[in-house]
Amino acid sequence: MKSGHVVRGTVLVLVCLVQLIPFYLAVTTAFKPLTDLSSPWLFPAGGATLENFSMAVEEGGVLHAIWNSVVVTVSATAIVCVLGALAAYPLARIRSTLNRGIEILVLSVMMIPPLSILVPLYSMLNRAGLLNTYAGLILPLACLELPRAVFLYTQFLRSIPVSLEEAARVDGANTFEVFFRIVLPLLKPVSVTVVILTGVYVWNEFALSSYIMSGDSMKTLAPAIAAFFGEQGSQVNAAVAGSLLGAIPMIVAYVFLQKYFIRGMLAGADKG
Repeated sequence: MKSGHVVRGTVLVLVCLVQLIPFYLAVTTAFKPLTDLSSPWLFPAGGATLENFSMAVEEGGVLHAIWNSVVVTVSATAIVCVLGALAAYPLARIRSTLNRGIEILVLSVMMIPPLSILVPLYSMLNRAGLLNTYAGLILPLACLELPRAVFLYTQFLRSIPVSLEEAARVDGANTFEVFFRIVLPLLKPVSVTVVILTGVYVWNEFALSSYIMSGDSMKTLAPAIAAFFGEQGSQVNAAVAGSLLGAIPMIVAYVFLQKYFIRGMLAGADKG
């Protein structure tokens, strides 16, 4: 029995070490001066430097790109959470052929590759004057993430006893009062899951962002980092430094929300 625990523990440690290798290589690369051509597995021989971070901020505009990503991510995530919860409530509580068809449609939309709609989406945003605007990127990304949110909220709502809502209706509450006062507070675990999944996707999104937000002052994080790689050469150290700066908000968010994330992913699994 003990030997089995040792084997499992050893495997978990090895898996964790493998997962940390990219982060280790990023740290060693980001703190190396441009003149240091040693192996990325080695720390800087002449001491660490912050010149790559300075280059990422001053020349690459990474901090401004991070701010743009924050605005887009927070806005899109809020829209997805609100609309996802509102759309999922009737789907979970009203069992009908129409709602079943809507659920299948939602699952089908999740399978559509985002790049397949790039050309018509770009043309529509151009005619509407929404290129290089926050709304021009927030709305498409929210629409792309909404089906998954509806699916997660629907499965979670089905695990909540209907008796809680029936008791509220007996006391005279209408449908809106039941949802906002009884149901909505119970959605915190799955809401955190939706926040993390949507936030990570929007934060790292590159393809649509690089076309819709092409202006230098409107670039989000991923296109801003990609700008360090060009035909005339690449600034790998600065790009890695910018990536580390861009990862900090997501790491902090996950550290504070991880217990709700795990609870939300598991909740309702037996009734989904």
